[in-house]
Amino acid sequence: MPGEAKVPSGTNPWLVVGSLSAGLAAAAGAYGWHSVNDDQFIKDAFNVGVQYHMWHSLALLAVAWFTQSRPQTDSGAAQARWGARAGVLFVVGMILFSGSLYIFGITEALPVSGLAPTGGLALIAGWVVLAFAATR
Repeated sequence: MPGEAKVPSGTNPWLVVGSLSAGLAAAAGAYGWHSVNDDQFIKDAFNVGVQYHMWHSLALLAVAWFTQSRPQTDSGAAQARWGARAGVLFVVGMILFSGSLYIFGITEALPVSGLAPTGGLALIAGWVVLAFAATR
């Protein structure tokens, strides 16, 4: 299709997603420092979202390395697929966990009940799946 963005064949999508996510986490941290309500509880909640967002952005960079460095064998391909699944869980977890804390920090209203715990479970599952990928 004309105008359709194509990812170059050598591009690792996890490196792109992880890098952009880390940049977004840095921007969220700056926003939180300068714009979130002075209520310490709200600021602290927002900052927890920033911290988890940044740590798991770095985890996505680890996923990029892991998926790219697997040997070109059937077992290496299986490891890379499981590594990619861990990456998906990290992204979902960041959106739900950090996103709900960002919403709380910006609006001072509690987001939909269960978003943060569900996101936290996705983050934990991502680490478990990444460990599993390494042992495949």
